[in-house]
Amino acid sequence: MNKSLSVSLLFGLFAILFTGCAGQKSQVASNAVFQDQDIYYVERLPADERGVNNLIVDNLRQRGFQAKSGPQNEAPAEADYILAYEDNWMWDMTMYMLKLEIKIRNRTGSTIASGESYRPSLQRKPPEFMVDETLDEIFAKVNDRYVTPEEETDKKAVRAGGRSGLSGDPEHVM
Repeated sequence: MNKSLSVSLLFGLFAILFTGCAGQKSQVASNAVFQDQDIYYVERLPADERGVNNLIVDNLRQRGFQAKSGPQNEAPAEADYILAYEDNWMWDMTMYMLKLEIKIRNRTGSTIASGESYRPSLQRKPPEFMVDETLDEIFAKVNDRYVTPEEETDKKAVRAGGRSGLSGDPEHVM
């Protein structure tokens, strides 16, 4: 067999075996209702040095909600919903967000919605895109009114240009 053909086949097999698929999923309680006047509190992870909490706050505000961020377990009394997130990052020539999970709890502590976005290296997107994608997955199951139009999501990804997040912006902190 031709050596270049063998190398091409080997490379193709390697690409198929070692690339994953991007995916999103969400679960929303049947009684979940989100409204314009809702106030969201995003619990900042102590180890978050990339400002993912600020990205979530900005995204919620763009959807028309009131949102603030601060330390875990310090949500103000007026917050209707508390968002917790977990971001997983991976190194592949540069750092990129591999997975983002968001859980929304009501004031009683019950999880009423959760969403996840997973993007391996070859399907990587900027963190802003993954926040938008994850929240879209959640809100689409309750009210399409709060879902970002696809063309706006594409523009956000282009504008973000692969930034790895924001630093601690005091405007977002309570």
